[in-house]
Amino acid sequence: MLGLFMVLPVLSLHAVEYRYSTPAMIGLALGAYGFTQAFLQIPFGLLSDRIGRKPVIIGGLCLFVVGSVVAAMSETIYGVIAGRFLQGSGAIASTLMALLSDLTSEQHRTKAMASVGASIGVSFAIALVLGPVISSHGGMSSIFWATALFAFAGILAAVFIVPTPKKSRAQPDAIAVPSLVVKSLQNPDLMRLNLSIFMLHFILMSSFVVVPVILRDHLGIAANQHWKIYLMILGCSFLAMLPLMIVAEKKRKIKPVFLLAIAGLFLSMIMQVFAMDYRQLMIAALFLFFLAFNLLEALLPSLVSKMAFSGSKGTAMGLYSSCQFLGAFLGGVSGGWLHQHYSPALVFTACSLMITLWFAFAWSLRPPRYFVNLVMHLEQPIDDDGRLYQQLLDVEGVVDAHIDAENRKIFLKVEDGCLDIPSLRLLGVQPA
Repeated sequence: MLGLFMVLPVLSLHAVEYRYSTPAMIGLALGAYGFTQAFLQIPFGLLSDRIGRKPVIIGGLCLFVVGSVVAAMSETIYGVIAGRFLQGSGAIASTLMALLSDLTSEQHRTKAMASVGASIGVSFAIALVLGPVISSHGGMSSIFWATALFAFAGILAAVFIVPTPKKSRAQPDAIAVPSLVVKSLQNPDLMRLNLSIFMLHFILMSSFVVVPVILRDHLGIAANQHWKIYLMILGCSFLAMLPLMIVAEKKRKIKPVFLLAIAGLFLSMIMQVFAMDYRQLMIAALFLFFLAFNLLEALLPSLVSKMAFSGSKGTAMGLYSSCQFLGAFLGGVSGGWLHQHYSPALVFTACSLMITLWFAFAWSLRPPRYFVNLVMHLEQPIDDDGRLYQQLLDVEGVVDAHIDAENRKIFLKVEDGCLDIPSLRLLGVQPA
């Protein structure tokens, strides 16, 4: 993720390095990785159930290395686009989460997955600062060579450091289950969240087709100084985000904070329309943008986890990730096209209109009920899944259940603090 994001703040500044480069082609190059990521994420996760996690992870990282080398050696924008498509074909995020599930106990799995999510957020922040620093010394090719080096280090870590699980099993709470895809798509609240992550990354990619150019050409900030702007803005936005996260999660005001963040994103787009010749206003607009962006990046996975029915978290997150990457692809393409044929101001205007529609859809999102997801163990094999399912739903506190008879596991969604454990034990169900 660090390698993918390092391109974001610098590619539009280095367009002159490539033949046949246009703003539309730059936008396509920025978003290209999202296309292959969107369509390969779930298939690679399912493949890892068959051939093992580490072969898929190593293969995906090899594709990422090849894509980075292709982009680094390219002299035309078409070569960069091809390299970015190849980078995206190393779609291993869902496989990594499944490997994490294989290697961690049930009690520590949620914390482990949360730490992975946090590391992605930190990678994004580091990339926006590191990208301009590296490119100022060696141009765009140095970014892609550094990305290839990072991916190669990942391969070495996968081979020599990461343990190999004794057995890779399908993990319904970590990886997509084909039979649950339709059910997830029929959940209106999950679809609103999928639309939200699509919109968020659409707007991110559209904006960064033009933001670096505005900082350099309109505001007179040298490209090798952009990292200081991003460092200051990101640092302040992370600090400002913390009290809002506390209100959302601890005070259980997640929907109001979610809607507030969307409104903040809208305001930042409007500010950027008028800020292209005013440095302080642009910095304030970017601060508001990253505050809203980082807040939504943290809230949306939490909402998906709360809204997903029992045993379907992996499926819900797989669809969510695909929508995220598809948004990045279409955002880059759309932002580049608008920049080439119209103006940077129209990019922000179009984004503000999309946010208005997004807010209207998000308004009807049901506030999440606060549940706890538990994994239980079946003492004995069962013959009648349907009968046990109904018995589980009759237990006080159980809201939903998913039975994995093959692995003798039951995934329960229960009301916080209301579960009748003795009744579960009478059914032959024990805490894992």
